[in-house]
Amino acid sequence: MVKLIFRMHALQRMYERDIFEKDIRSIIENGEVIEDYKNDAPYPSKLIFGRAGLRPLHVVASFNDEANEIIIITTYEPDPHLWENNLKKRRF
Repeated sequence: MVKLIFRMHALQRMYERDIFEKDIRSIIENGEVIEDYKNDAPYPSKLIFGRAGLRPLHVVASFNDEANEIIIITTYEPDPHLWENNLKKRRF
């Protein structure tokens, strides 16, 4: 099993937004990568779309494959004013 590591920022946002570890794990395991940040350092990261029940969520996570760990950077409910109707593509 992959180890999840939560940055302090992610924990703060999860607390403020009533998002739970089980929601994050489910989105990491079953969600859809909608943006890929291959050049992020120190590890590549991804923006992942998924749902906690009916609630849409985005999770930003870095992937340290060598250590078999995923670092959770932040999570939020996407703003429909900033995202297309499917919440998977940014409005420009």
